[in-house]
Amino acid sequence: MSGTPVLEIDDITVGYGGVPAIRGLSLSVGSGEILAVLGPNGAGKSTTLLAAVGALPIMSGTVTALGEPIHSAVEKNARRGITLVPDTRGVFHRLSVADNLRLATRKGGVDLDTVYGYFPKLKSMRSRRCGNLSGGEQQMLALAKALLTKPQVLLIDELSLGLSPIAVQELLPRLRSIADEQNMAVVLVEQHIDLALGIADAAIVLHHGRVALAASARDLRDRRETVEAAYFGRSEEADLAS
Repeated sequence: MSGTPVLEIDDITVGYGGVPAIRGLSLSVGSGEILAVLGPNGAGKSTTLLAAVGALPIMSGTVTALGEPIHSAVEKNARRGITLVPDTRGVFHRLSVADNLRLATRKGGVDLDTVYGYFPKLKSMRSRRCGNLSGGEQQMLALAKALLTKPQVLLIDELSLGLSPIAVQELLPRLRSIADEQNMAVVLVEQHIDLALGIADAAIVLHHGRVALAASARDLRDRRETVEAAYFGRSEEADLAS
């Protein structure tokens, strides 16, 4: 990966109740880059994101974002520009689209017109209650809310969860545009291997809490059998390729 790292995870071990869920994990992502984090259920993908935003205590290793160690308080990291879109999407179902966006607006953040430029459908649905939106529309709103805060590091957990293939094919290329135009570092946890590799700069595959494979997305697009083998722990760890 060629950009200056804005998020660096170095040899971390993190878990729950003293039991490690990820072990010795390292990764980095630079401004304007997308890192795809792939792997089967239970591989440690969501745990990695939670550790990156300070939501889980780190047993060993370090997490550095924007040149400083992350804080143990998620809110403080968010104010620094480290934003997580959880797999629950984090939208308020009883509020309208407009109210959801209003609550996410921050001084110095991305302006609403820019957000509507990425997600024009939201503009026509401003008065609709969020709970009445489709899964794809709610995910679109979740990304729009995150973008309004002008994050420098955006972490997205299972963007495609519960969405139709058409919705996924619409959202992922848009995420690529956002990363490019906003110079934003993105860490994307995703189950759709081909679509994720199609927009990412680099990718890692996790298996049982460890990195089973790491390389450039371009390289992995041509090594689908290697990627699938890594899902089942049959691949040796590889170095990130430039």
